[in-house]
Amino acid sequence: MTSKKVIELFYDVVSPYSWLGFEIMCRYRNVWNIELKLRPAFLGGVMQGSGNKPPGVIPNKFKYMMNDLHRLREYFDVPLQTPSDPFEVMFKKGSLSAMRFVAAVQERETGGDKMVEQVSRELWRRIWSEDKDITEPASLSEAAKKAGLSDNEIKELLQLYSSKEIKDKLKSSTQEAIDHGSFGFPMMVCHVDGKAEMFFGSDRFELMAHCIGEKWLGPQPGKSAAKL
Repeated sequence: MTSKKVIELFYDVVSPYSWLGFEIMCRYRNVWNIELKLRPAFLGGVMQGSGNKPPGVIPNKFKYMMNDLHRLREYFDVPLQTPSDPFEVMFKKGSLSAMRFVAAVQERETGGDKMVEQVSRELWRRIWSEDKDITEPASLSEAAKKAGLSDNEIKELLQLYSSKEIKDKLKSSTQEAIDHGSFGFPMMVCHVDGKAEMFFGSDRFELMAHCIGEKWLGPQPGKSAAKL
């Protein structure tokens, strides 16, 4: 059996396109011969470090993005719903505390990243499906509880996520994304034959599959395989 190709997925729960990329990669982790490594990072830091500007500061881009998300909801089968005030959610409140919390979950998890996946998904659901807050400790607690964490585990994480250890962990992951050439999320880094290939966005999976020698079966590979 050939060794699995490693794919790192850098993401931030404030980004709806990251949610799409996240769900696709989670679906394909058992379809492609890959080892998926979840890399929570801070999108605001990547935007600043790369000199990029968010779509919200360009009216036509922002308008297109909101319309685009409605189309992508059905195609990707991800329950995206535009928040009542997306500008406030994305650019005023942001996601720094949420991503520190996810980083804390990852720091404490052993034997895989199942809980990182679950907590990340619940945070996305709050912001991009239920129009709820992801910045307050109570909000983080609720997401963690839905993900399956116990009250004691949540209490520990709430003490840990504002520590220097976790702040440095998130900064390091964010800097790694920048070092790979990232200017936004989602960003996937495919490690094949000792070479790293970077892909940006939620619309490059077909090209990524070609690069790593796998087949792209659409956004819902289970349904596509059933039709074959």
